[in-house]
Amino acid sequence: MRKSVAIVGIGQSEFKKNIGKNERRIALEAIKNALTDAGISPHEVDGLVRFNMENLSEVEVARNLGIENLRFFGEIGYGGGGACATVAHAQMAIETDRANVVVCWRARNRGSGVRPWAATGNRVPGDDQFSAPFGCVRPVDQIAMLTRRYMHEFGATWQHLGKVAVTIRDNATRNPQAMMQKPMTLADYEAARYVSEPLRLFDCCLESDGALAVVVVSAERARDLRNKPAYVLAASQGTGPDHVVMTNYYKKNFLETPSKYAAEELYRQAGVTAKDIDCAQFYDAFTPLVLFSLEEYGFCKPGEAPAFVDEGRIGPKGDLPVNTSGSSLSEAYVHGMNLIVEGVRQIRGTSTSQVKDAELSLVTSGAGVPTSAMILAGNPS
Repeated sequence: MRKSVAIVGIGQSEFKKNIGKNERRIALEAIKNALTDAGISPHEVDGLVRFNMENLSEVEVARNLGIENLRFFGEIGYGGGGACATVAHAQMAIETDRANVVVCWRARNRGSGVRPWAATGNRVPGDDQFSAPFGCVRPVDQIAMLTRRYMHEFGATWQHLGKVAVTIRDNATRNPQAMMQKPMTLADYEAARYVSEPLRLFDCCLESDGALAVVVVSAERARDLRNKPAYVLAASQGTGPDHVVMTNYYKKNFLETPSKYAAEELYRQAGVTAKDIDCAQFYDAFTPLVLFSLEEYGFCKPGEAPAFVDEGRIGPKGDLPVNTSGSSLSEAYVHGMNLIVEGVRQIRGTSTSQVKDAELSLVTSGAGVPTSAMILAGNPS
């Protein structure tokens, strides 16, 4: 596939439980850092893509940074499913001459703010009316049910989930920007309290404040900038049939998530297979999503992910190093934007858990919702 665009700038705020700054301030900080990293002036920016959950509008960004005119602006829904889609929309804008320099960002004070499901009070909107009255209220409850079914069908155990958490924590301890710096053992994991059985505390992503941003330009422009570009080989979105957000229980195969469809489209566009991928940044709001993703993105067959993890194949020296920054479980939870930034670092060769000669880096978004994914490449041809 022709690589038409590249990510040329990455930026972030610090990550904290309570950052002490509002979302506007940390968003602008991350965007300025990304533009500085790219060596591009805010005056050159003519496109912005945000999450529809963002509390900062495009015009506020433009006004505060001195962006003269937005030729393109858009937003992506579905929270954790949207990170890679922001870059996909930037790609389409550049390819159709709607914009030349597009910034995608996410800022979220999740650690110091309210929980989305708690803010609705007793209101049960939309599809939630079929699950929330029965106690399936939080995302952790919803994923716990899928996890229990997966365990029943394939014999996965808490040890498999624990090894995912321990591996990712190990990566985080090499990343000075990650929130979780304390090493964790499987015994530490087992000793933690249940949040929603069978999921324990360390199966769950962090509650954190922080912001991240990336700058996207044409592949031609990327060649003249200061850092090694991460070319977008392919980017996709997907839902699959009969999807209900976070509660997959109405499908014929309710262990099948939208990731399966995003993966099929992604590899079709890219002209590569899972065997060609050097490392993966899997969306990991919960540890079982890593198991699901290993299978749905083609690294092993259904039911084989527990053995894949058992054999150490997701570790730094494994066949497929995953979530090399510590990701949502141990770095920060910002709806997966940090996975994109780490994917870029792997292509640049600047990760704190660098995969040797990484040329293709897979980045995925949330498996339980309409989702997106992309493959970043180091070679422009």
